[in-house]
Amino acid sequence: MKIESIKLRRINMPYLAPFQTSFGVEEGNTHIIVCVKADGLIGWGECVAGPEPYYSAETVETAWHILRDFLIPNLLGKNISSVQDVLAIGERVRGHNMAKAGLESACWDLFAKARGVSLSQMLGGARDKVAVGVSVGLQATPADLVTRVAGYLSEGYPRIKIKIEPGRDVELAAAVRKEFPEILLQVDANSAYSLDDIATMRQLDQYNLLLIEQPLGCDDIFDHARLARELKTPICLDESIHSISDANCAMELGACRIINIKPGRVGGFTASKKIHDACAARNVPVWCGGMLESGIGRAGNIAIASLPNFKLPGDISASNRYFREDLVEPAFELNADGTINVPTAPGIGVEVQMDRLEKVTTRREEFRA
Repeated sequence: MKIESIKLRRINMPYLAPFQTSFGVEEGNTHIIVCVKADGLIGWGECVAGPEPYYSAETVETAWHILRDFLIPNLLGKNISSVQDVLAIGERVRGHNMAKAGLESACWDLFAKARGVSLSQMLGGARDKVAVGVSVGLQATPADLVTRVAGYLSEGYPRIKIKIEPGRDVELAAAVRKEFPEILLQVDANSAYSLDDIATMRQLDQYNLLLIEQPLGCDDIFDHARLARELKTPICLDESIHSISDANCAMELGACRIINIKPGRVGGFTASKKIHDACAARNVPVWCGGMLESGIGRAGNIAIASLPNFKLPGDISASNRYFREDLVEPAFELNADGTINVPTAPGIGVEVQMDRLEKVTTRREEFRA
């Protein structure tokens, strides 16, 4: 098919409540929505780079630059027969995984629609619903955190992830575990600690956690391997895994027993599948992380999470977890058993509501062949 046009939209979707991590406070989703048109079809993708370079070196501005000045010009007007053609066109651009993933995901949607199959089916999904959890940002007090967790448990979320940072960690895990002794509970440090904090990690070890996510440096694998030998709780890597090479290195060194796969962080669904398969071959379970996406990115996350080695609940959540009104219909809803249904319609399986998208668009640019 010939790529006829590509449109970029910067959006700003306010969250229902601010989301605080060790990086700071996020007030809303400021991402790039990518729209690719070819052969009368439209493919949708979401670039998850944010406005600030705290989780990743990429930002919404750098992603816009790379898409506009390098990736899109090399793809526009080309006749492509598969997503591999899209990847080949972007190979000369080093890094910028989030920019690449935004464009690649739109092309996956496009090709799935052309074949008349769901994105899950095209990716090799093996289930019709995926187990999900909820990520809870830092709260003012442990009591406030317990109250917030209780609310999500009452909604039916079976797994709770709480954010931690130095000085706000052990007491938070202790409070939640005391109140809810049987729930699936994990903590996420977002690279806020060093090996000097091993005593804190050992204290966390006593709370029967599902995992400790990315406690050390954002690009570290070696020190995580040292830490993993000191703990009974599994280490899960997130920010350190940018590629299949990183994943293989981490597993070989014993730096983690679990890997969080975020399609945006690793460069898209193709890279996500490669990491998924490598982890499956080593019996290392994976789960799908989230970047507080709109329903466009959320649909893609659900599709990739339907692959068989996604064995732990993902940070996907229902649309109403973050937004008063999502960009897609039907909105994603939580089932009574703590799962979300995998869309079965062609492509991402949901319809983008253009009136809603227009309301939240703050910048746009269209490129035509």
